[in-house]
Amino acid sequence: MASQSDNSKVPMASNTTAGMPPASQQAQAQVQTQAQTAAMQESGAQKKAQKPRRKSTKKERIVFTSNKRKEAKARAVIKKGTGRITINSIDINMFEPKELRSLMLEPINISNIAREIAKGIDIKVNVNGGGISAQAQAARGAIAKGIAEYAESDTIRKEYLRYDRSLLVADPRRVEPKKFKGPKARARFQTSYR
Repeated sequence: MASQSDNSKVPMASNTTAGMPPASQQAQAQVQTQAQTAAMQESGAQKKAQKPRRKSTKKERIVFTSNKRKEAKARAVIKKGTGRITINSIDINMFEPKELRSLMLEPINISNIAREIAKGIDIKVNVNGGGISAQAQAARGAIAKGIAEYAESDTIRKEYLRYDRSLLVADPRRVEPKKFKGPKARARFQTSYR
């Protein structure tokens, strides 16, 4: 019997928190979880620091411009290139009629400076709405605005303004709405007195 009493006196292996009150157990658990999260954050920061950074490459310059004429809207994208000009995915040299093609090429053919700038850029114009003449005039304005903005010089802007102000400044005129008592905006129905 003596051997049984000796075994009961031997301390049992247990948690270090076994003899602590419940409040202190919670506090110790919180400290452990905080230490674990801090260790995880440090290892995550090390992983982030280990990733090689990309070399910063100089982005090519892209200019977006738009212009309106009557109901036609033209949007132009200008970036460095070989001098290609496309209107609605069609090369400008294939555009018909020739009169409208020459109208759209006016901003480029005005001066030697504009021609030199146009040789080093690609111009893509997307036009919709209105008729073919209004579309050509809207595209002309978008191309001129784009070249002036891409060049970043006042000389080309002044040349455009001297040649034709409507190259850079959109035409504000719009069709006047039709009124009642007439077939069009201003015309009135014929009156009969008998």
